[in-house]
Amino acid sequence: MFEYTITQEPACKCVAVRGRIDALSAADLQNVFNTLVLEGSRVLLSDLSGVNYVSSAGLRIFIGAQKALKKVGGEMLLAGLAPQVLDIFQVSGFDKLFRIVSGPGDIAASGGAADKPSSPGIVRQNGVTIDYLETGAKPGRLFPIGNTDKLEHAAYTEADVVAVAAADMRHGLGLAALGETFDDYGGLFGEAMVMDRTFFYYPAVRHPSVDFLQSAHTGSAVYQFLHGFGFNGDYRFVLSFQTENGAIDLNALMSGFLNIAQSEVVGVVLLAESRGLWGMNMKKPPVSGAVPDGSESIFDARRFPEWFDFPVEPASTGAVVAACGIAAREPGKLPQPYRSLFSGDTPFHLHAGIFEKAPLKNKPLDFESELARVFNELTVYKIQHLLGQSRFAGGLAGLVPIEV
Repeated sequence: MFEYTITQEPACKCVAVRGRIDALSAADLQNVFNTLVLEGSRVLLSDLSGVNYVSSAGLRIFIGAQKALKKVGGEMLLAGLAPQVLDIFQVSGFDKLFRIVSGPGDIAASGGAADKPSSPGIVRQNGVTIDYLETGAKPGRLFPIGNTDKLEHAAYTEADVVAVAAADMRHGLGLAALGETFDDYGGLFGEAMVMDRTFFYYPAVRHPSVDFLQSAHTGSAVYQFLHGFGFNGDYRFVLSFQTENGAIDLNALMSGFLNIAQSEVVGVVLLAESRGLWGMNMKKPPVSGAVPDGSESIFDARRFPEWFDFPVEPASTGAVVAACGIAAREPGKLPQPYRSLFSGDTPFHLHAGIFEKAPLKNKPLDFESELARVFNELTVYKIQHLLGQSRFAGGLAGLVPIEV
């Protein structure tokens, strides 16, 4: 017999297990640990007081969970080990890989991994707690690229392409491609983003796949843009956020970031755990000749499904999302051409890379190392324009206040 219960303790999530942990039950226990880690738990306590036997298959599950938690700054702890169970851990040498405590109260008292470091600022609003650090960096610079005038009728030509040197762009987004000549890249334009000098784009072709150029390989590379924007500058704020009620939508999250930045416009680089994404991407590059008569708008109801992948249900729950863009308090009051970087009344414009499911660290100082880890270790499946209904459980971000 194998059973378990999960309780939320002040310092950790507690999984109380009863019965045997062997080859028959190990997969179930692994699913429990994986789910809790992906949901944001970073300190797990396994109460084994009801366990009378652990096989090597069971030991492997605990080791796997410990490795996953340590990778994101967490920890697996053990409690209630009967003598015969403790002996199994000791004989294998695995007891040295875990802290063994008497219970949840012992974790809080010992000042273990559940403790959070102090930070200069904590903001609580809209059901989210934001823990941030301020670096004192100077405001960044925002620069528009091209324009959207020809998007509606898919009328871009080679003369509209704006070449941007990789060295001139730390962050940004737009419709872009990679290549040397228009004949080479003209049919490949799609949603693109640049995050910390790493370029990602999703060609608008029948069977797309994300292409990317990491910062170490950009060198003298040139990005070919139809329209978009870039922003440069160091992060003035690095932060982590956690939700109190399961998830927060992008609209509320951007409002919180603007309050922290105390700026009319802020550049945002976001790394978060999805609880359901709403996004869209182009299915065909909007170049001249794609609309036969050139008169119909690609945004017309009849044409829209032909041109845009726009799911009607939230997707990618549990995925890691890396997003980049800008947010503004009142986009309509910005001077041109900055005003045109926003769509209608939406106070932000972000593109996002959808990566595989994985846990993230949850301390502000982890932001830049986690960004690099995601880019180097996780598979990216899609680049999308991100919509305000998208929801997140928690994550990390860097903010660059912008002078306009």
